[in-house]
Amino acid sequence: MANWELKNCCKHDQVVFLATIGVFTVVILLLWRTFLLTPFKLITVFLHEASHAIACKLTCGQVEGIQVNADEGGVTQTRGGVYWLILPAGYLGSSFWGMVFILASTNLLTSRIAAGCFAVALIVVLFIAKNWTLRGLCIGEYFYGFIIFLAIIWVLQETTKVRILRFFILFMGVMNSLFSVYDIYDDLISRRVHSSDAEKFAEICPCPCNGVGWGVIWGMISFIFLAAAMYLGLVILS
Repeated sequence: MANWELKNCCKHDQVVFLATIGVFTVVILLLWRTFLLTPFKLITVFLHEASHAIACKLTCGQVEGIQVNADEGGVTQTRGGVYWLILPAGYLGSSFWGMVFILASTNLLTSRIAAGCFAVALIVVLFIAKNWTLRGLCIGEYFYGFIIFLAIIWVLQETTKVRILRFFILFMGVMNSLFSVYDIYDDLISRRVHSSDAEKFAEICPCPCNGVGWGVIWGMISFIFLAAAMYLGLVILS
C-alpha cells in the first residue's frame, strides 16, 4: 500500500532523492549561463517544441516542422489543431516531462525505460530533423551527441560500478522543470518577447489577462508539477 501520508519520512533513499534535487538545482543555477549547460538547454527546448507538436497531433492538426536553434530558441510549425491548447503545451509540456523524468529516476527499471525512450526519440529526430542544430544534438556537433552520451552512461551502468543512469535521468527532470520556469521569466519579464507563447495566448483568450499574467499562471503550474514530482517520488521511495 502506498504511503501517501509519508509516515516515517525520510529514509535514506528519500533523503538522497531530495538532496540530489537540491544539489542539481544549485549546480544548474550556478552554471546557467555557461557553455556546459548548452546541450541540456537545447534538449529542453526540443522537448518544449515536441510538446507543441504532440498537442497539435492530439487535436487533429498537422505538424509541418520543428526547429531548435543554437541560440536556444525554437519554433514548431503547425497547421490546424486547437490553437489555444497548442500554445500552452510548450511551457507546461516541459514541466510535465520534468515530472516524468524525476519520477522515472526513483527506480532503475523506470530509469532504463526513460533512457531507452529518450534514445529512440533522438534517433527518430536524427532522421527527420530539418535543421542541423537538432541533428548536432543527436550525434555530437554540440559538445557531445546525446545518443552517444546516453550510450556511454548505459554501458557504464551495466558493465561497471559507476551507477549514474538514475542520476542522469533525475538531472534531466530537474533541468526541464527549472527551464520551463526560467523560459517564462526570460520571455515575459526579463526581455518581454511579444511573440512568446503566453503573449499569443493572451491575444486569442477572451479572459482579461495579458501575456505576463498567463506566464505567471503557467509558472505556478510548473512549480506545482515540480512539487508533485517530489511528493510522488517520496511516496514511491517509501
